[in-house]
Amino acid sequence: MLAYGLAALAGMVDALGLLKLGGLFVSFMSGNSTRLAVTLTARNDIAIRAAGLIGAFLCGVVMGALAAAVAGRWRKQAVLALTLALLLLSACLTMVPGMALTLAMAAAMGAVNNVFQRNGEVSIGVTYMTGALVKAGQAIAATLTGGPRWGWLPHLLLWCSLIAGAVAGTALFASLQLGALWLACAWCLALLAWSFRIGPLPQSPA
Repeated sequence: MLAYGLAALAGMVDALGLLKLGGLFVSFMSGNSTRLAVTLTARNDIAIRAAGLIGAFLCGVVMGALAAAVAGRWRKQAVLALTLALLLLSACLTMVPGMALTLAMAAAMGAVNNVFQRNGEVSIGVTYMTGALVKAGQAIAATLTGGPRWGWLPHLLLWCSLIAGAVAGTALFASLQLGALWLACAWCLALLAWSFRIGPLPQSPA
């Protein structure tokens, strides 16, 4: 359930970032990479902004991975706390001109992908849904050939969670503009509290 909540958070934040940036993303780096590639020779600043967002996202991933490594069994909570801190920074920068706001948002989205790890690698990506849709499609194929009947459902629900968050972010932007980031912070805080209720990861066998 935590993964669905984080996917909804990512959808909300990415929608707010997209509406602010007018065509660039704070969590979808494949899209930004394509925009970077096709605008390299154009006389505008889109390529520079796309590169900045990609760099900020990468920095967020690095910070999240370091936080997870230091926190050990409490890595989910540590990464969520870092994500919350970066989102709070974003919310505080809404009146500051330039890209500082969206760079902080991109860093938060990079960091949050470290919540779910297995053997040091991301096991569930909560800000990008291509993998979830591929897994859903593979599970549907397995169902059609006699495999588990509902194996596709968790992957599709993850995608639906991101869509729901993006719809909410779009609706909130219409009335609150980037002030809606404070609601994203509140949602992240609720997820952090939930993670503490879940507790630390199990002790690794000796």
